[in-house]
Amino acid sequence: MRAMPWMIAAAAMLWLSGCATPSAPHQRYTLPGSDAPPAAAGAEAEQVLKVRPPQLAHYLDVDGIVLQLDDITLNEARQHLWAEPLARQLERGLRSRLAVALPDTRVIRDDGQGRGVEALTLRLEIDRFQGRYDGLAIVSGQWQLYAPGGQLLATEHFRVATELADDGYPALVRALGRSWDRVAEQIGEAIRQTI
Repeated sequence: MRAMPWMIAAAAMLWLSGCATPSAPHQRYTLPGSDAPPAAAGAEAEQVLKVRPPQLAHYLDVDGIVLQLDDITLNEARQHLWAEPLARQLERGLRSRLAVALPDTRVIRDDGQGRGVEALTLRLEIDRFQGRYDGLAIVSGQWQLYAPGGQLLATEHFRVATELADDGYPALVRALGRSWDRVAEQIGEAIRQTI
């Protein structure tokens, strides 16, 4: 019984010393924007395209940047974080890139409002958006394009791998951005051929 107060005091000291230990600073990242300024089509545009926020695989819908350590192991970084939710960055970047790729189409965010607008709708599911152990940035998933009445016009899978130019998280984020650029180009080209 006499050892109990001493053990409690020792535990409290260890806990306090753990709180005082400096932790590594967090680094926050945003995906690079598209190089071209968006060419926003006006109200006279021939088409309107609503882009829904992409659905992310559960393990990607996190603050930390995801690394694939081997063929089956994934790791969410603790100090290297997205500056804002990844789905929001992907959706905003895709709208910007599609506005450039589809100059006669007004590309807007599908926020569930504007039901009176006759518009095509683009839905995306992202199942990979991560760095991989072999030095590649991998982006994959699928997209669907729907007519204003809701009928499916096109659906395609995508998978893009971009080699990192250097080691580290900044290089990974830039490579993921280049992969997303290529996905947007592929989607833009497919939409041009469909409509």
